[in-house]
Amino acid sequence: MLRKFLLSVCVLGPLAVVMAAAAPKRGDSAAGPGRLAIARLQYDGGGDWYANPSSLPNLIRAIAERTSLPIERTEAKVRLTDSALFDFPFLHVTGHGEIKLSEREVQRLREYLTRGGFLHADDNYGLDESFRREMARVFPDRPLVEVPTSHPIYHLVYDLPGGVPKIHEHDGKPAKGYGIFIGNRLAVYYTYSADLGNGWEDVGTYPDPPALHEAALRLGINLFTYATTARVTP
Repeated sequence: MLRKFLLSVCVLGPLAVVMAAAAPKRGDSAAGPGRLAIARLQYDGGGDWYANPSSLPNLIRAIAERTSLPIERTEAKVRLTDSALFDFPFLHVTGHGEIKLSEREVQRLREYLTRGGFLHADDNYGLDESFRREMARVFPDRPLVEVPTSHPIYHLVYDLPGGVPKIHEHDGKPAKGYGIFIGNRLAVYYTYSADLGNGWEDVGTYPDPPALHEAALRLGINLFTYATTARVTP
């Protein structure tokens, strides 16, 4: 039923339904973010949070062209301490190095996620250790667990029965998708040993076949669709 509902709303249904579903309600602290936009998370610690510059523009274009979601066409950039944080339903974080959050940022990220926000983290070959450490501070009682391939993020708009596509080989580890759940809702999705953001970049940036670029975009579309609609379902 969840998949049928989301497909009808996001791919075939009227835009007004999506807008109403995503919009925050006045006075409702659990309503979650209201703009249909993607924000790149800017962080401290030394990691290159700005990596893969063409990735989000390409993903945004694909979402706009392939779904009826009225996504904002420009990538935003936001810090966890910014007042605009709660405007965005989808945060994307990537990089090759260290990520370090202040106590205030830990608190803000926890609040953002528990109020309906969604964080996609992409380990760009180097972020893993520090990201896991910081998420353990955000949710010490909610570990990262492998997301089963039966989960809606692999089937909402596009069917991806194999789960996360592996874009780059690096050290040969299999691509994995980990998550943190709040109730039944996936609030954090972490792609590890996959380089998903590299797959979103312009074709020709890396010597990857077009099929991998397409697979990466398809998962990204599923993720954004889930992030902007899952919180309106029981």
